[in-house]
Amino acid sequence: MRVFSAVQPSGRLHIGNYVGGLAQFVRLQHASEAIYCIADLHALTSGTAPEDIRAHTREVAALYLASGLDPGRATLFVQSHVTAHAQLAWVLACTARVGELMRMTQYKARRDEAPNTNAGLFEYPILMAADILLYATTHVPVGADQKQHLELARTLARRFNQRYGPVFVVPEPLMPEAGARIMALDNPAEKMSKSSPRDASRVHLLDGPDAVAAKIRGAVTDSFQNITYDPTGRPGLANLLTLYAALSGDTVESLASRFLASGHEALKRSLTDLVVATLGPLQTRYAELTADPGLVDRVLAEGAVRARAIADPTLVEVSRAVGLLAPTASSALAR
Repeated sequence: MRVFSAVQPSGRLHIGNYVGGLAQFVRLQHASEAIYCIADLHALTSGTAPEDIRAHTREVAALYLASGLDPGRATLFVQSHVTAHAQLAWVLACTARVGELMRMTQYKARRDEAPNTNAGLFEYPILMAADILLYATTHVPVGADQKQHLELARTLARRFNQRYGPVFVVPEPLMPEAGARIMALDNPAEKMSKSSPRDASRVHLLDGPDAVAAKIRGAVTDSFQNITYDPTGRPGLANLLTLYAALSGDTVESLASRFLASGHEALKRSLTDLVVATLGPLQTRYAELTADPGLVDRVLAEGAVRARAIADPTLVEVSRAVGLLAPTASSALAR
């Protein structure tokens, strides 16, 4: 079992990233060969400022490590440090069909919001497919919002294999545990997002206790004081219960019963204490890791070496399959 997952450094990681991603990735490193990528090439589609991409890349890497990721067990690297990602993306672009990309729901939503969106966003799913297929990935942790992109990667792998021979492993989705989807605190109709312009929508992993308390205290609920779990009728309250359950290991039903007569304020105070207690050790470890300014870069450099050892042979096999001429020593000298 080989697992691959990637996260964009397009913003600061939040509690939803921890619940739905980091905590799961730490568990998976003990049950599989785990490869984790910081997808800085994907972040170029977001319009994030260059200095922010660089800063967020290091911050994301340090937070992975602070969450318990062991670079001796899992491979952690930066996407642009392995050039095979961009090279394979071009080959797969010549395998994909325009109609398939036009049907991607995330592209359609962004196109409607910003008609002058960049072409990179249109081809985003192709680069994502390259990310996955380079590593003979067997399983991809994926939420509902990325499932369509993974299905395209599976389609491209099968189509390539049918035309050129069995080069790619067709990956399977690895669905997150129930309750891992955390919504925005200020709008429970939206998924919590690191790229949202609304800081109150999320608790960042590096937020201090006062910021955590203020954001949870301001989270949208409703005017009913009793506590029940009703995702459809009471989405804001259900979101808080879901987050509480994900961090505590309790069920949402047992939590609703526990706080039934206590009211929203008691639930929010208790959730604040739990979030602060969860983030405290992570933040302490983060401070230790970043005290050595070169440590994170060394981990990423070692991870890139390990990633290239898998990705480069895959790219060679792909190049041979499609008829590209391998470079020779003389052609290298000519360059």
